[in-house]
Amino acid sequence: MPQLPADAQVVVIGGGVAGCSVAYHLARLGWTDVILVERHDLTEGTTWHSAGFVGQLRSTVTQTRMIMYSAGLYPELRELTGLDPGWHGVGGLRLATTPERQEELLRQAGAAETYGLDMELLDAARTLERFPAMEVGDVRGSLWLPGDGWLDPARLGRALAEGARRLGVKIFTGVEVAGVEVTDGRVRAVRLRGAATREDGEEPGEKSGEEPGEERCEEWIVRTETVVNAAGAAAGAVGRLAGVDVPIVPIKHQYVVTNPMGVPADTPTVRDPDNIVYFREDGGGILVGGYIRTPQVWDVEHPLAEPRTLFVPDMPKFRESWESAVHRLPGHLSQISAQISTQVDAADPERAFRKVVHGPEAFTPDGEFLLGETGVRGFWVAAGFCVHGLAAAGGVGKVMAEWIVDGSPEYDVFGMDVRRFGAHARSARWAREKALDSYSKYYDIVYPGEERTAARPLRRSPAWVRHAALDAAFGEKAGWERVNWFGAPAGDTSGPEPRGWAGRTWSPAIREECLATGSAAGLFDQTSFSKLEVSGKNALTDLERACGNGLDRPVGTVVYTQVLNGRGGIDADVTVTRLAEDRFRVVTGTAFGVHDAEILRRHGLEVRDVTSAYACYCLWGPRAYDILGTLSDDDLTFGYMRASEISVGHVPVLAQRVTFVGEFGWELYCPAEFGLTLWDALMEAGLPYGMRPAGYRALDSMRLEMGYRVWGLDITPETTPLEAGLGFAVRPERRDALPEPRRTLRCLVVDDEREVCLGGEPVRLGGRPVSRVTSGGYGCRVGRSIAYAYLPVGVADGGDGGDGGDGTAEARVEVGVNGGWVGARIVAEPLYDPGHDRVRSAPWTSRGQLSPGGQPLP
Repeated sequence: MPQLPADAQVVVIGGGVAGCSVAYHLARLGWTDVILVERHDLTEGTTWHSAGFVGQLRSTVTQTRMIMYSAGLYPELRELTGLDPGWHGVGGLRLATTPERQEELLRQAGAAETYGLDMELLDAARTLERFPAMEVGDVRGSLWLPGDGWLDPARLGRALAEGARRLGVKIFTGVEVAGVEVTDGRVRAVRLRGAATREDGEEPGEKSGEEPGEERCEEWIVRTETVVNAAGAAAGAVGRLAGVDVPIVPIKHQYVVTNPMGVPADTPTVRDPDNIVYFREDGGGILVGGYIRTPQVWDVEHPLAEPRTLFVPDMPKFRESWESAVHRLPGHLSQISAQISTQVDAADPERAFRKVVHGPEAFTPDGEFLLGETGVRGFWVAAGFCVHGLAAAGGVGKVMAEWIVDGSPEYDVFGMDVRRFGAHARSARWAREKALDSYSKYYDIVYPGEERTAARPLRRSPAWVRHAALDAAFGEKAGWERVNWFGAPAGDTSGPEPRGWAGRTWSPAIREECLATGSAAGLFDQTSFSKLEVSGKNALTDLERACGNGLDRPVGTVVYTQVLNGRGGIDADVTVTRLAEDRFRVVTGTAFGVHDAEILRRHGLEVRDVTSAYACYCLWGPRAYDILGTLSDDDLTFGYMRASEISVGHVPVLAQRVTFVGEFGWELYCPAEFGLTLWDALMEAGLPYGMRPAGYRALDSMRLEMGYRVWGLDITPETTPLEAGLGFAVRPERRDALPEPRRTLRCLVVDDEREVCLGGEPVRLGGRPVSRVTSGGYGCRVGRSIAYAYLPVGVADGGDGGDGGDGTAEARVEVGVNGGWVGARIVAEPLYDPGHDRVRSAPWTSRGQLSPGGQPLP
């Protein structure tokens, strides 16, 4: 009889659709020495009770691509494995009953075009044609997605498992993970126990002298260096076995299924988010589910200890979704509603419905998946699917297998990367509060730039008290409170207000802060930016191997560079300051510190996260030199992209001549205990010169004018420096190895300055969809609506359309904004200060001044 092996290339924990899909896709890539263990039978954790919806259109391009891949894979599984996954490709409708939701549908339709997703916008009459039994009197429109449908979750899991088994994966049920052995930060083995059986029914081993059928509990150790935690709602408990915090929050989710009533099998799925309800056909009846406003956590130490866990039906909580379904399907559901006297809580659910399913779903603090390798080498996570994991399970298996085998997946998955969370995610209370908020607002419209308030404030700059006193409008990122803008404007408010969604999170104070920075100075608090110290004997060699640019520069040099993956894609976008021969400081975005630190460690580097040890304030503008000169006796005339230790007032500071707004000035770093003192000193010195404190919305406006890229938007692991226009930041030998680009990131100026892009808008060239906006906004100093998009190589700059006279493609595009199409010119960048004179200027020379310390000027 076959035994559990003593060694395996990979151990996958969890026999739901995620674990089975990961195992299947690993085997497809040639890793067949894989075992999958499940404590119960396959799919008996959270998979089996899924409602099975497969809706392809999601809020991000990566998640949409993953679900599109899944939707293509599922129908093929029958042919590949001989098992029917229960795929029903009936199409799907997404309804809008409010003007705001109709705007969202228009935006989603534009996004669908950029993804190449088949869809159609319908009015109420055409919606009724798709679902004749539906009440559409209050429906303003719908989005029809013919590629949507639904699945039988258990059958899908077994089809994926069969595909994996046929490719050599060994699957064992009745096996519980007792421990994960970790040595020197790396997985070494998995301890298992249980009365295991092979998925084909065979036992994994025999004990001499055992009576036939006698129960036994055995223990095994399987040596492995790769473990995938796909344990669903139990993923947090499994993570703790390896010393890893996985912020999974099991939340109770409920749906009902009516008795058969002759509903056609080809009835499309329907989502009615304004009324927090979804429904589809099920066995001739109707399955009705929804996202309640007062969700409840399943707070137990060991989730899924029993198979097929369900909770007692809680029909009072379900009333709103049920009544919305009755309104939408009166012909089908009114009779049932009458039978229970319209009081769902008074009904015996076992009598009113064919079944009531009230089970646990694994949610995360931000409502996105948890994928990727953790801080323990070789310990991977594929969990936290927030109700829609069945739809993406095929895509999850694909990206996880590519990540494990090849080192990086095809898609940019940072938004799902488990490393997006910092140490604050270890707090179960924080994770619970954030996850409950995400669940309760799951069907709410998510406006770009809108701020959520749950579990705030958490991380605060030393100057936060001063920001609050200035009536700052705070945003949150990675737990940090950050200023979006300060108070109400005091000056000229005549600038244009953006139309549509862009106007929802806009203030005239943004323009005032931009203009003050350009004419005098702005003071920005960038304490939240992640700061990593890299040191060690081989720090230079190893760091330069990871980065595109050359780093062997004199101490005090600041280098802008990217960390590149094996395909030449951009895994991180950073500045590197050489503090000593063997010590460097890497500065990256607020949300990227954990992610970037792990990437650098995988290059053999010693990395220490010192983000919280230092405050950082940025003083930028033409009067910055005058302002800082009143506070420092040190030489401030060091050049652009240089760093120097100085004193500002009584505060020791590392000053770096770096800018993200296109104005002269410095990033000023000081130990956190001096942070409040430094802020106060800069404010007191700067106000007489016209300086204003400024927030992140002003910073974003000015960086767009300068063409400065943002990682995760303009540049990703799927884009190379040459495509992104960053070839100048790559050393020659590394640049020569990059593939020749077929597209490049281009700057667009929208014809109507009040039509402002927020990212994701479709772009048409010559009437054809070719791209989408990576990022956009309003440039307050140049008075233009600006957007960036990747366009085919050879498209000319400027002009009003046509050939351009040299055979290149036309130089104008159309951008889908606020439900319409607006023209835009393709222009050379940067729009502001194209010669970079303001950044590199030497104000002390032009004014005939000595340096503040009195040294001779160069």
